Amino acid sequence: MMGAPLDIGNGSGRCGAETDPRFAGLQLLGSAVVLLDAAGTCLFINEAAEQLFEISPRMVIGHPYSRVFGFDTPVDAMVASARQQAYSQRSQDVELERINRSATLRLHMTAVPIEAGRLGNASVLLECREMDQRLRVDREVQLLETANANRELVRNLAHEIKNPLGGIRGAAQLLEGELPGDGLREYTQVIIKEADRLQRLVDRLLAPHRLARRKVAVNIHEVCERVRAVLSAEFPNTLTVVRDYDASLPEFPGDREQLIQAVLNLARNAAQALGGKGEIRLRTRVARQVMIARHKCRLALDLHVIDNGPGIPEAIRDRIFFPLVTGRDGGSGLGLSLAQTFVQQHGGVIECESRPGCTDFRVLLPLR
Repeated sequence: MMGAPLDIGNGSGRCGAETDPRFAGLQLLGSAVVLLDAAGTCLFINEAAEQLFEISPRMVIGHPYSRVFGFDTPVDAMVASARQQAYSQRSQDVELERINRSATLRLHMTAVPIEAGRLGNASVLLECREMDQRLRVDREVQLLETANANRELVRNLAHEIKNPLGGIRGAAQLLEGELPGDGLREYTQVIIKEADRLQRLVDRLLAPHRLARRKVAVNIHEVCERVRAVLSAEFPNTLTVVRDYDASLPEFPGDREQLIQAVLNLARNAAQALGGKGEIRLRTRVARQVMIARHKCRLALDLHVIDNGPGIPEAIRDRIFFPLVTGRDGGSGLGLSLAQTFVQQHGGVIECESRPGCTDFRVLLPLR
């Protein structure tokens, strides 16, 4: 049943109650906030709640709170007690499923009764925080520190390898010129070709440390479309690439080629895990009030590369962004490491959640 129509606000901008200046301060909170009236009708959600539950104000304001939290959940008892003024506030850990069933949320929720007239018709304030948010922030910081240490080690090692490689190749060429017959030159060619192969590997290890080109305005959907075109050419009949874009995402300054390479490495890794047969979803959203490596970002790009493959082997799941770590025969173990490096050079981070049937690489890039 629809809730009673709202009489707050002037109908302009975003929806209804959020134009009321009394709610403006709630937009500054990093936690998700939902305001209900005495009948359980949703009066207001802040931007953090929009992001957390993947809903818009027009979907829920003026409707019962089940539009946000679902039916038959622990929230029902919390709201009922708050409406009866049974306590000053009540906190509880709850597990809810997003309305679109895209994920299960583990939340620490607080219900606070509101005195009549303090916030218009509001009767109950619900505040939600993801229980694993702190763990995720700590994991991001640890990932950045470990990645920096590994890159420094690899860079030093690559330089140490690169210097004698030139001497080995040059000596093999000189030796080849002195050999009397073609039979023995087969061996010098092996030396030269292996030296060239190692040189290419060293160049790839050193590539992320080279200075980025001048940053330009980047449209992330142009990046995604370039990646989609490459995948479609490599796997024309067996791989499905689904586009799920948020057209409201603004352009941002960045190195376009680096970002194409980063997203392509993630998508190609997914395609190879699928054996070229399956589905990859490129999904973009706006993230608000998020933490990226302990830095608060008012606005961020939230890009997902999702595949329905077998998942990442548990033995390497925590090390997939380390150089030379791979779970695929014949893999170099550099693709994900390079992707993480390019994203970090833009102030962002790549996270990964994987289970059989769903592997999700999430790219967070600050926009403001």
